[in-house]
Amino acid sequence: MTKEKLLKRNRLRVNKELRNAKQRRFFSPATYGDYQVKVPAILAYACGKLIDIGCGDMPYKELILNKVTQYDTFDIERRVAEVNFVGDIQNMDMISNNSYDSAVCFEVLEHVQNPFQAIAEINRILKKGGMLILSVPHLARLHEEPNGFFRYTKYGLRSLLENAGFEVLEITLQGGIFSFLGHQFSTIFVCLFWHIPIIKKIVFFINKWFCVKPCYLLDKVFDKEKIFALGYICVAQKRKQG
Repeated sequence: MTKEKLLKRNRLRVNKELRNAKQRRFFSPATYGDYQVKVPAILAYACGKLIDIGCGDMPYKELILNKVTQYDTFDIERRVAEVNFVGDIQNMDMISNNSYDSAVCFEVLEHVQNPFQAIAEINRILKKGGMLILSVPHLARLHEEPNGFFRYTKYGLRSLLENAGFEVLEITLQGGIFSFLGHQFSTIFVCLFWHIPIIKKIVFFINKWFCVKPCYLLDKVFDKEKIFALGYICVAQKRKQG
């Protein structure tokens, strides 16, 4: 087996074995930074009947379930059995207008050819006053090729949402350039050994203390102007009027 195939196979194993976000957060500085900003947003804004759009393997499911009355999921493919709706975010016609009180959509818009249509669809299926918690990358390597189309600034993200009928409540930076570089290291370092039962635990521990936490802290110290964003998480509300 080639090194590339081994890394890809073990990356899928990591996702499967570390199913929830609390376990997976120490995989890399990027996932740790994600956890630090997504969890407060979910706790503050997830409510009522919620849909997880682009749910993947649902790392935040357990956390979300504690905040909502109903948890539905939507994805382009069924990576896990519990997905409720399979389809394209640009055309969610199987879902009625004004169906949900809140939605989460994490790291999806970079893979969508028409993000304007995708955001319009999310707006359509949310009730008036409904909440959207959305995250997008700014610094990211090519992945899931050829379906990798966009990277977002906070200004582009705000414009995209406001033009679709949302009021942006907050935009928060997710990590920086050290987290970006550290994520590349962690992906290789951890995934090289993930198929070896005892060694993988040692490697995960080393990675946590010598890559994940240091890179996260370096971003805090050296990027005071916050211009090297790994990505952004945004909370927006569907306008109650109009």
